[in-house]
Formats: sequence, C-alpha cells, structure tokens
Amino acid sequence: MLFFMNKLEKFSADQIKIVSNTAAVAEDLVNNFYKMSQSQWFGKRYDIKTLADLKDDEVIHGPFAQVVRYEGKKKDATLGSSTYDFYKICIQDHSVLSVLSQYSEIKLSPFILYIVAHELIHVLRFCKFFQNFDASFHEKMEEEGRVHAQTRKIIEPVNIQGLKSVLKFYKRWDKSF
Repeated sequence: MLFFMNKLEKFSADQIKIVSNTAAVAEDLVNNFYKMSQSQWFGKRYDIKTLADLKDDEVIHGPFAQVVRYEGKKKDATLGSSTYDFYKICIQDHSVLSVLSQYSEIKLSPFILYIVAHELIHVLRFCKFFQNFDASFHEKMEEEGRVHAQTRKIIEPVNIQGLKSVLKFYKRWDKSF
C-alpha cells in the first residue's frame, strides 16, 4: 500500500498553510457555536492530519476526511482507567484535490472549512456520547445528515469567498432543507 500511497496527490506547501489556517478557523467556529471553553474543548483528544502524515490504514478513497479512533493514555499512567478515546481527523488530500480539479468554483479554503468543521462536530458528538462511534451503517448515515445540517448552520454565516459554492456542493447531504 505504501507504494500506492506515495503516488496519491498531496497538498503543496502553500496548500498546507491554507489547510492549517482554515482548520484553526473551523475549530474556533465549532467551539464558539457550542459555547465551549478551551478546557471543555477536549484538549489533546483529537488531532488533524493530512495525507503526508497518515498511516497506510488511515488512507481512504472517496470521502474527503475520516475520523479514526485510538486509545489514548498518559505516558506515566499504569491503570487502565486512565485510558481515553483519541480521535484523528485524517484529511484525504487526493480526494479534496480531485474535487478542486473537477469543480472550478470550489476553492480550497472554504472546502476545508466545511470538511474540518464537519469532522470536528463528529468528534464532539462522539466525546459527548451523542453518537456511538461503532454505530450501524444506517445509524451512521442518519448521523451524517445531522452533522451536515449542523455544519451548514455553523459556517453559513461566515463571510468567506467561495463558501456558497461549497454549501451548494453539500446540499444533497443536508436534511434540514
């Protein structure tokens, strides 16, 4: 798989800067929407990575990102009770770049804003036990609709060039229409 993964298109250095800056905006938007303080926002319970930093089994084809759950434990902890869920948001550069090449009206920053905000809502819902990470396929599809509706509600008021094209692209998933 490593050979195949090396052939996938990755973000350029300039695109990584855009992704990083936009991910920070998405974090702020989701945090503000749910009115959570920094201490409530799960500290080090998640991370956001792009293709260059993904393991082979974190690379998928089709979706623009996925949330992978790992078991976290503090370095010096010996008891099993000190374990926690750690979530990794795995952005799939190749899938994102494919859409950008197919739809000239969709730009990287608003697209990443939507993707990261969407995945952060999933992480929040898993951490707050609003959704079971190991839900059935049917439950996961229902959850996708709920999360798309929340994503739209959070980012629609943001004044960012190209956002309307992204919202139009995702319209089919939003059950609030």
